[in-house]
Amino acid sequence: MRITGYRTLTTVQEWGRPVGDANGVFPDGVTTLPITIVETDAGISGVGLGPHVEIERIFPAIEGEDPRAVTSLYDRMLRHTFKAGHGGLVFGTIGALDTALWDIKAQLAGEPLWRLLGGRDRRVPAYASGLDIGLTDDELVAEYEVYAGYGLRAAKLKGGLDIERDRHRLTLVREVLTEAGHGRRPGLMLDVNEAWSRKQAVRHVAELERTLDLIWIEEPVRRWDAEGLAAVGRGVRASIATGENLTGLEQYRPLIGAGAVDIVQMAAVWGVTHFLRVAALAHAHDLPVSPIGNIPVGLLHAATSVPNHLVSELQDLRPPAGIGLDLHVEDGAFILGDTPGLGIRVDEVAIAAAAERAGDPTAGSPNVRPERAGKRLLAVAEHMPTVPAVRVDALLADAVPSQNDVAPLRH
Repeated sequence: MRITGYRTLTTVQEWGRPVGDANGVFPDGVTTLPITIVETDAGISGVGLGPHVEIERIFPAIEGEDPRAVTSLYDRMLRHTFKAGHGGLVFGTIGALDTALWDIKAQLAGEPLWRLLGGRDRRVPAYASGLDIGLTDDELVAEYEVYAGYGLRAAKLKGGLDIERDRHRLTLVREVLTEAGHGRRPGLMLDVNEAWSRKQAVRHVAELERTLDLIWIEEPVRRWDAEGLAAVGRGVRASIATGENLTGLEQYRPLIGAGAVDIVQMAAVWGVTHFLRVAALAHAHDLPVSPIGNIPVGLLHAATSVPNHLVSELQDLRPPAGIGLDLHVEDGAFILGDTPGLGIRVDEVAIAAAAERAGDPTAGSPNVRPERAGKRLLAVAEHMPTVPAVRVDALLADAVPSQNDVAPLRH
């Protein structure tokens, strides 16, 4: 069996409301999702939800190879990017191809990937999460009432621009989840997307902790600042969560070695093999792992097979246009199905129709760091940035479900 080619597609996710974080907000709530399909001479194709940046340079590393040699082919792709490096979206392209190969391997075995990887339980615990900084109070409450209806009792909000505003919004969501849980205390997390300096992070989290109990604070300072993350961790009660933007074991080692991370995160876009390797590294240091992403289906399957999975991020309850998934959300967890492979179905007709609604990514997105990030003396006058109504690539962005006409991910 040999790998013969690939195809690339782009679909859209329609959130039905503004999405964004401390770095930017998109009022139209339409984001794009790239898709990579790997083909074989046996007529079996694998799907990877992720970018195809420089794929023409990376694909020769696996062309003509047996797709079942997934981990060896992963390293082969990394070697093909040796001189220029494998960071950023190039690492995402490798991850998309890697995920597609795992999909093929599991299909050949006639098993869902979670079972092929050694998982025993198809249930993957989840928490509600999203790019919700642009929502009004009423919209925020309505949004998390939807999550609560699916049994979610932990939530991660976006913040970092105004501490009093963050406290107010966290309190609103705490009330929603407490009521849904019949008085049981819910879990709360705050993600500030690297918006603070070290001292700001300690001061602001300590202020929030006067009235709130945070499970974790996510990316309080720059992702690579091992010394800074460790300093923040020593100054607050909450755990430090980070890692979604790290690309490769070499970027995790300094943070773990410095005691700078308590919750080790990996983005779904970086692929299954990356997740498994980082999970093993974290497990060697008795650290839990938590996948990040809008459609983390590959990592959900992989999470069932590692001993240190804590919880996975649940963003939108609806899949992107033209994408079907053999999983659903029930009682606060993703429930994986029995379809061989990843259980992803691609409707190219629906995707082609949806592509007409997609625009090009532009400056001003949550993926663009504001000039004053980490250097703001006072709270931002407006609690969210104002940017043009543009559509953006959701590949590296987090987002949450719309409260309008929400249907769960289902087979």
